[in-house]
Amino acid sequence: MQFRKPEAFAIFLSLLGISMVCCAQKPGLPGSAPSKWITFRTTHAPGKVYRFANGGNKTFTNEEMYVRAWLPVVHKKNFTLILGPNYRAEQLEFKSSGENPAKKFEGWNLRTFALDLNSFVRLDSTSWLLLTSHVNKTGNFAMLSAKEIPLNYTVSASYLKRTSPNKEIGAGIIFNKSYKLTVLPVFLFNYNLSEREGIEIMLPKKMAWRHNLSPNDLLYFKAEAVTRTYYLNRVAEGTPDVCRRIDVDMGISYNRRFGKFGGVELFGGYRKNISNKMVHDAVPVRTSGLAATVEFYIQPPSFRGKRAR
Repeated sequence: MQFRKPEAFAIFLSLLGISMVCCAQKPGLPGSAPSKWITFRTTHAPGKVYRFANGGNKTFTNEEMYVRAWLPVVHKKNFTLILGPNYRAEQLEFKSSGENPAKKFEGWNLRTFALDLNSFVRLDSTSWLLLTSHVNKTGNFAMLSAKEIPLNYTVSASYLKRTSPNKEIGAGIIFNKSYKLTVLPVFLFNYNLSEREGIEIMLPKKMAWRHNLSPNDLLYFKAEAVTRTYYLNRVAEGTPDVCRRIDVDMGISYNRRFGKFGGVELFGGYRKNISNKMVHDAVPVRTSGLAATVEFYIQPPSFRGKRAR
């Protein structure tokens, strides 16, 4: 399957920073998910099938581990700045018999070292300016050193306005520089339909309908973009060898908060592959299927006891 405009979708990673900036203080509506200070996440997506010229069809499980921590740099009434180092490791675990024809994707060697620097500026009691940035080095670190992998970066700016106690709307722009400069619009919309239900939209990243089972139990029906890009050879040798994919996770997410300390979030659903260029020497046969995520998080100590968003 041919990949279209891969650099445009790399910016999805930084859109996660927009949601974290909203968590910093008082953008956000009652009933939204709690803010996450430290996050540990693991994802499994089984049943990926590729056809190899000399080996026929082979089956893999896409596995991923992720950790991130947010560190406060400045926290004032009208301005907040936070720093978020994060690390991701991914592999294709071989599930068929015989020799693995895609060994460079095993052993958790596909890694991302990244840093987010996000802030918000309180313009008045109902409006904010959200600023996010994301830089990373991502690739097969068993084949390449950090110096051999280019630095990618993304920056964005969005304006968010609370138009009523139960509605927020915003828009902005996002710039990504990887292979070339890419510019895309951002749209934010949060709306509480009732005390227990709400809509949360952050395009082009996520759309979700929320149902609050209790003050500590949240249920989400959502669709969320998942994108990955990894460098596989030295850029100095010519055109970079890059593996990449775009998926959309559609399913149900359950968030359980344990008091004021932390919680767990479980996701199960269907991962629809939009574009795939992960295994260069093979033809994708089945790249969509079931996906499950387990996430443990710790809430920010300074915000314990407050309504988090």
